[in-house]
Amino acid sequence: MSDQINDRKIEHIRAIEKDPATDRDGRYFDRIHLTHRALPDLDLAAVDPAVEFLGKRLSFPLLISSMTGGDHELVRKINRHLAEAAEHCGVALAVGSQRVMIDQPGARASFELRQFAPSTVLIGNVGAVQLNYGFGIEQCQAAVDILGADGLYLHLNPLQEAVQPEGDTNFAGIATRIGEICRELSVPVLLKEVGCGLSPEDIAAGYAQGVRHFDLAGSGGTSWSRIEHHRRDDGSDIGLRFQDWGLPTPLALERAEPWQDRVKLIASGGLRDGLDMAKSVILGASLCGLAAPFLRPATESTEAVIVEIERLKREFVTAMFLLGVADVASLRNNRALILDER
Repeated sequence: MSDQINDRKIEHIRAIEKDPATDRDGRYFDRIHLTHRALPDLDLAAVDPAVEFLGKRLSFPLLISSMTGGDHELVRKINRHLAEAAEHCGVALAVGSQRVMIDQPGARASFELRQFAPSTVLIGNVGAVQLNYGFGIEQCQAAVDILGADGLYLHLNPLQEAVQPEGDTNFAGIATRIGEICRELSVPVLLKEVGCGLSPEDIAAGYAQGVRHFDLAGSGGTSWSRIEHHRRDDGSDIGLRFQDWGLPTPLALERAEPWQDRVKLIASGGLRDGLDMAKSVILGASLCGLAAPFLRPATESTEAVIVEIERLKREFVTAMFLLGVADVASLRNNRALILDER
């Protein structure tokens, strides 16, 4: 089983590389138009994009979203480059699922990233469904400790598990088990989808169990359903049938508006640039997660990842300037900045 999980990580990367359509490129944020200010009454150099998340200061509200991990040189290289770039630029980093680390000790090295990112936000990651398959507080705490994490994602991926050849599909009672981890873990639990979005009902269920951070991870970006399609050998096209299933990220943010004063929302899924990040913050996000733009640079070098981060930051700051907004607190949930939505 452990070798199978490790091999799966590489198969996921290869599927993304060979099939550009795993990125669904929904462009849902393009439907949101913002109000340009020709007289912004600001010095561009004075715009402050910094935020605080999980008790640490970030240079701007970027999270490099979960990608990978495992016992393979390519995976170790990707994660090290991401961690070094996140530290250099002062942004957050979430790792891929750490289940492989528990099943295969050789994979631990790909998650021992605090040495490369001593001060920035690092977020661990375990599949919530694994709480029904033998995982408990011991495994979750190990994921936190080995990474040196500031928080732990419990990710929800029922569609991926449903179409995965060897998927774990027993999600019964998971909310209660999430609550047990929340009460015992040494760091905050963050609840996350993986590309289909969290509904208000999901947020309510997590909140009742003590979760206060939610990554909506809506549709419009990477489709794990389509990725798993490439791993099937039974002729089924179920992965293609459901490749666009879910709540688009802007819609998930809008539907989560009643929760925005009580929880921290992370917008991910289909964000492409700093303008999409600005729109997400306007819709209530405290942090913005992107993964696809970083995968190829991360296979090359730390410097290539830094270039991508700096591009996003410049775009985000430029959007703030053109909206006449000097800091992120004035941008967040400021829907008066929206001209129209189509």
